[in-house]
Amino acid sequence: MSQILNADLHCHSVVSDGTLTPEELAARAHANGVELWALTDHDEIGGQQRAMAAARAHGMPYLTGTEVSITFAGQTVHIVGLGFDATDERMKQGLRATRGGRSERAQEMSAGLAAVGIHGAYEGALRYVGNPELISRTHFARFLVESGVCQDTGEVFRRFLTEGKPGFVPHRWATLRDAVTWITDAGGVAIIAHPARYNFTPTEEYALFSEFKAHGGRAVEVVTGSHTAAEYVKYADMAHEFELAASRGSDFHSPDESHTDLGALPYLPGKLTPVWELLANRIHR
Repeated sequence: MSQILNADLHCHSVVSDGTLTPEELAARAHANGVELWALTDHDEIGGQQRAMAAARAHGMPYLTGTEVSITFAGQTVHIVGLGFDATDERMKQGLRATRGGRSERAQEMSAGLAAVGIHGAYEGALRYVGNPELISRTHFARFLVESGVCQDTGEVFRRFLTEGKPGFVPHRWATLRDAVTWITDAGGVAIIAHPARYNFTPTEEYALFSEFKAHGGRAVEVVTGSHTAAEYVKYADMAHEFELAASRGSDFHSPDESHTDLGALPYLPGKLTPVWELLANRIHR
């Protein structure tokens, strides 16, 4: 397989904070011409068997996936894992522990919103949750839009739920070493997700890439739904500098919320090693 492949290796289902089932995502990906697919729910691999079966029903090659939340330099960073053994007990236990603090955090977020006159946010957010263990800011955002407090999720994150705003509660996630180790020990490849989204200084970003590589990380998401064309170029250059493979994924969550649909991204820039070349023997067909 070459770089000219419509691979979509980053998206979310109702098992975490998406709005479609794994089966609906598989059908949408196939209809949009995706040639290699992965479901990467946040801190959860409970949808993998369903996604794999649905991909197989459409004749679409599949890689196991997840997106692990970590804390690095005081910020939440996401590490995508692809091609791992989804029955690996150490990975399942690590992800379970990472999910563990979400409910308490959600109750604190609700209290913060109540303090500025927005009541019932926890119960409201739960209406949008497929898996209560994975309640997140996205579910609160959907409640705030549906209840008319905000026009869209962009306004939610401008006014609420981010640092210094009502409803923000930090969460201590896994470490970078934890996430990379769980993924690689289970036979997969660890990938820095959407690096342009983090508000790092150049020094902090360099430290992230350096430590990631030192722990055994092997790829970076170059082409993703939140990156600009200039950022494709920047992170292609960083992939070269750190000798990392390149990944591609829409980060699709919902037909109503996501800017980029499954399968709608440009191809990877030239002269990069596609991550799927590292995972050729891990693809389910």
